[in-house]
Amino acid sequence: MQPEKKEHWEQLYKTKTPDQVSWTQENPKTSLDYIKASKLPKNAPLIDIGGGDSLLVDYLLDAGYSEITVLDISEQAIKRAQKRLGIAADKVTWIVSDILDFKPKRTYDLWHDRATFHFLTTVTEIEAYKNTVTQWVDSNMVLGVFSKEGPLKCSGLPITQYNLAELTACFSAAFEVVHAQTEDHSTPFNTLQNFQFAHLKKK
Repeated sequence: MQPEKKEHWEQLYKTKTPDQVSWTQENPKTSLDYIKASKLPKNAPLIDIGGGDSLLVDYLLDAGYSEITVLDISEQAIKRAQKRLGIAADKVTWIVSDILDFKPKRTYDLWHDRATFHFLTTVTEIEAYKNTVTQWVDSNMVLGVFSKEGPLKCSGLPITQYNLAELTACFSAAFEVVHAQTEDHSTPFNTLQNFQFAHLKKK
């Protein structure tokens, strides 16, 4: 783990509220639509990478999913999500880890990531991520990344932009794209960020 990276996110979640960060969504509709389109049973193991204090977990619990894991590099972010959920937080598995240090103990039927992959900017980092999902994802992966029309940085950190062709090629050894779309995300401060979403299935 890069200590400065973890400290960056811990400090951010200590000092900023959800309406002060760009990624907050009141309703993560596209992610939910793709998860539902995977037609997995409600007890299928799902993991949200970089879930932070996202509301996705709330919607998944409300929809009846029972095997949910949320991973984030920031302990502060996870504590905020747990506090918000109250007793329902006990239904979720919470993991504090840098994705590059994550050693899964089980496979997942669905891997969701709208917050992490585009922060990987070196070949080594991207290959490590690809190796993890290839080994530990059984069937579905839902990715949301900044598109070529999106920002060049997020939270002061550089990111990697993707178009659909690049995203497809990146994971083509093990996954194929079954649906994709671009989407403008409206931030809490009324700016737009363009995302490339893709639902991929294991070959």
